[in-house]
Amino acid sequence: MPAVVRVALPVPLARLFDYLSPAGGVAAGSRVLVPFGRKKMVGVVVATDVEAAVAGTRLKSVLRVLDDGPLLDAELMQTLAWAADYWLAAPGEAYANALPLALREPRPLPETSEPWYALTVAGQSARDAGSRRGSSRSLLDLLAGASQGAAELDVALPGWRPAARRLLEAGLVEQRAPAPAAAAPNPAPPLSTEQQAAVDAIASAFGRFQPFLLDGVTGSGKTEVYLALIAQALAAGRQALLLVPEIGLAPQTVRRLRERLGVPVEVIHSNLAEGERARAWLRARSGEARVVLGTRSAVFTPLPQAGLIVVDEEHDGAYKQQEGFRYHARDLALVRGRALGVPVLLGSATPSLESLANVEAGRYRALHLRARPGAVQPPQVQIVDMRAQRLDHGLSPALLAAVAETVARGEQALVFRNRRGYAPVLLCHACGWHAECPRCERPMTLHAQRRTLVCHHCDRHAAVPGTCPACGGAELKPQGQGTERLEEALAARFPDVPVWRIDRETTRRRDAFEQLLEGLQDDAAAILVGTQMLAKGHDLPNLTLVAIVGVDEGLHSVDFRAGERLAQLVVQVAGRAGRARKPGRVLLQTHHPDHPLLRGLLAQGYAAAARELLAERRQAMLPPYSHQALLRVEAHQRAAVDGFLAEALAALPADPALRVAGPMPAPMPLRAGRHRGQLLIEADARGPLHAALRPWPHALAGLPSARRVRWSLDVDPIDLY
Repeated sequence: MPAVVRVALPVPLARLFDYLSPAGGVAAGSRVLVPFGRKKMVGVVVATDVEAAVAGTRLKSVLRVLDDGPLLDAELMQTLAWAADYWLAAPGEAYANALPLALREPRPLPETSEPWYALTVAGQSARDAGSRRGSSRSLLDLLAGASQGAAELDVALPGWRPAARRLLEAGLVEQRAPAPAAAAPNPAPPLSTEQQAAVDAIASAFGRFQPFLLDGVTGSGKTEVYLALIAQALAAGRQALLLVPEIGLAPQTVRRLRERLGVPVEVIHSNLAEGERARAWLRARSGEARVVLGTRSAVFTPLPQAGLIVVDEEHDGAYKQQEGFRYHARDLALVRGRALGVPVLLGSATPSLESLANVEAGRYRALHLRARPGAVQPPQVQIVDMRAQRLDHGLSPALLAAVAETVARGEQALVFRNRRGYAPVLLCHACGWHAECPRCERPMTLHAQRRTLVCHHCDRHAAVPGTCPACGGAELKPQGQGTERLEEALAARFPDVPVWRIDRETTRRRDAFEQLLEGLQDDAAAILVGTQMLAKGHDLPNLTLVAIVGVDEGLHSVDFRAGERLAQLVVQVAGRAGRARKPGRVLLQTHHPDHPLLRGLLAQGYAAAARELLAERRQAMLPPYSHQALLRVEAHQRAAVDGFLAEALAALPADPALRVAGPMPAPMPLRAGRHRGQLLIEADARGPLHAALRPWPHALAGLPSARRVRWSLDVDPIDLY
């Protein structure tokens, strides 16, 4: 009988597929092109010489082998098999996630080297004459000093490639052979005693798996610890992987890495051109790339000479994939570290309760950075009681006075509001009507500059009505404050001070975020209005005041994680103040000044607040002291949702170790015109939960009502929405 291979295909089915092996065979980990229904698909060979699950006469043959040898090595194949099993994912989706999009196509592998770009004589003349504008002019300016490669241009001028094509066609730019390696590294500053102790402890674990939690207050120099350890890994001839939660953090981090280490740094994230992303992945696979920096998906980067894995801001929810293959990059980094036999460093000023519980259980080793090197002192934090105060666009007199004092000294203030738009509600003063999304039954947010109502749940847009649709009245009033309204109010109050708004609206272009930050002068007064984009990792040396508004919404949420998230957000945002030589000040504006979470956070810090939250979780047997899986279901008809959930509950294996909540509507029962419901399954231990749930996806796919709904299974959900 002909040999049979088992292939993972990128389809949402909880199974693998058998095909007849091609002549000459194929190795596990290789890509193949196979027929699937009426289409052709690229899949990954998971096993060879298997016993076919169906009769051999019904099997189709592999059409083409795309790789000379395995593209995914044994460690990645083993890790992906584990991940698909743990997160109860369709195996083909897990394997597809490990490959950049360009490698999921039936094309040969791209060349790993890319030419460098330089000005021609004509290009220098065009630059001198100022005959080019926009991105073409910017690219000419960048290349005026010296030739540059794609990786450098991706950082300095995101979206440069169309301009490069235009300039190449015009003969103003030429391609050259790749330049030699980067220049000599910049000298490292001396480490503090705490930083050196952390570096020594982690370096002593090189060559074996050991998880570390680096718990360092904001501004304590965690990045310097990362840099020192990566340098040691490089000196030992090993590779290092550094994960960050947001694309916005990548450009400034890659600059620090390149300047300090003096080696090329590969960047892997979703905003990168797909060809360059694939080349970076392949350079890491060959061992040519020594340092890889990336967001969540970079956790799948091959590391044949691995020495160290670092996960910065490990508490951040952005590490959890929220659709398709719902993995958690932090947890997968730990699994890879174990398989590769290397230390894994998790860093945060506000560690997740899961990581703190792992320290408590002896699974992680904790290291602490309690001092801010070079800072005068930690920022002074004050609560501003908003009760019975006359507010100006939601801002208290004390807050406005503090902003005025700050800018008068030539310093910068950040007014933080984690809600974009002008106002969260548009209300009729006469009859009480409010603008509501018909597809979500939630208020639509007013975006005044665009004269548009936007649903932040489904992205539905609508024009702002001239009069009330219900009563015809003309008094339509915005209620509440978003960043756009705060920007307007502060600009009117401080007309001589630049006011910068930094949120998703103002940073839609690839390079907009970096340009906004670069436009801030280190020695000039300014007011920033921003969302949580500004809460992470940005050093603004002249920022001395942080004013946090709108925290009350997080104090009374039904989500059991809301207290943890609020504490993390407050500490992270507060940490932007006073990071250089000037002392910082933080104002926390609230109607609940006596709330125990806020009082505990201010009096004793995040560590004490986290201990209280952990004690509450332990008493209530909530994660991390129990384990959850959430079945989400949505359909155009509520009856279809309810019917599927009832069948799903009946198909769940009976096990006394499981606790089931539901069927029940989702906290947001209608979204984008689809009704939503869920089942929450809990257990005190992972083993019984997974044992019961492993056969469940296959049973769910076979239910009579499955074709009328969309459903997904989320293991270790971080949102119960």
